[in-house]
Amino acid sequence: MDNFIICSGFGGQGVMSMGQILAYSGMIESKEVSWLPSYGPEMRGGTANCSVILSDEPIGSPVITNNATVLIAMNLPSLKKFQDSLVENGVLLVNSSLVKEASDREDIKVYKIPANDLAHEQCANLKVANMVMLGAYLEISKSLKDESVLHGFLKIFGERKADLLPINEKALQVGREYIKNNY
Repeated sequence: MDNFIICSGFGGQGVMSMGQILAYSGMIESKEVSWLPSYGPEMRGGTANCSVILSDEPIGSPVITNNATVLIAMNLPSLKKFQDSLVENGVLLVNSSLVKEASDREDIKVYKIPANDLAHEQCANLKVANMVMLGAYLEISKSLKDESVLHGFLKIFGERKADLLPINEKALQVGREYIKNNY
């Protein structure tokens, strides 16, 4: 299993924490992992992306150039910037709440997930849109267990944010259910 994942969006959309959760979850499941963040000039509101590799084999380089197997694009600039990094038959998860354009690639699998709308309507918290997308990814890839992801969440945010675990768990389930019911 090799997943070369790019998570990208505006600062403040939780793309870095999504990547960290993926990496920690992979470690919990004894996978080889790497997490490489990249920030724009501003944090909140600027561009942000990270590369995550989950593998059963040692990882030679944490850099993902034109070999991404998955792109999670939370906004239009992310889609435009990274869609060409996907390999043939790669997976594109796009936040269709913010991205109205379709990908011009016909050789990839595209999943349109209205993450912001689902987070607002079903979780009453727009801040968990990243976890909705993460849940959708987990349902598509079957790469990690929810228990590992929730444990990874606690590793990153600590016990001081443990009260946010239920809403994030719900958001993961909302993303999973959206994929089950629509794809």
